[in-house]
Amino acid sequence: MTPTEPIRVLVVDDHPIVRQGLRSFLSSRAGIEVVGEAGDAEEGVAEASRLLPDVVLMDLVMPGGGAVEAIAAIGALSPAPRVVVLTSFSSDDQVLPAVRSGASGYVMKDAPPAEVEAAVRAVHRGGVVLAPQAASMVMGEVNRGHAAPGVAELTRRERDVLGLLARGLSNRELAEALFVSEKTVKTHVSSILSKLGLADRTQAALFAVRHGFGDES
Repeated sequence: MTPTEPIRVLVVDDHPIVRQGLRSFLSSRAGIEVVGEAGDAEEGVAEASRLLPDVVLMDLVMPGGGAVEAIAAIGALSPAPRVVVLTSFSSDDQVLPAVRSGASGYVMKDAPPAEVEAAVRAVHRGGVVLAPQAASMVMGEVNRGHAAPGVAELTRRERDVLGLLARGLSNRELAEALFVSEKTVKTHVSSILSKLGLADRTQAALFAVRHGFGDES
């Protein structure tokens, strides 16, 4: 039996001591490998393009700025790494742009190391991880900006897919759960985003949680 490939992580932070600490901790965890580091957003995009890691841990506020744009650029790679924002900032002008740009996780720097590890593993599985401070802001935006009437346009199967998105399943796991191909899953997800006026899977998962789809049978 072939051993499971480790989760390959790129750390992007302008503080060398933070990068060193994250590398030391994550490298000590089973099934995780830190494959590179970067000190600013531009270098982070370059290293993500070169290394194509599974997960990028990225500080949101670094000299030179550009972290939000970097998140979007990393998300456009193929295959696209999942981005976890690891930062000291939780104001809405920091959280919402990062999530809109495609971040799958938002974790505070004062979180216990185990939470950082859990976030890396969760987003690698296709899940969404938001610190409570960030989750309340994002859910508030979803609730204000996307009225529930769009739900009426969803087919039964699309509702099933939305419910599974709320549980953080990846496309592969969705396909296995519904006994369909990943291509079919992608078609359903695209239709859901269009009907609900959502930008990406992260917003869809949050919408699903907010409207109770994860609790549907």
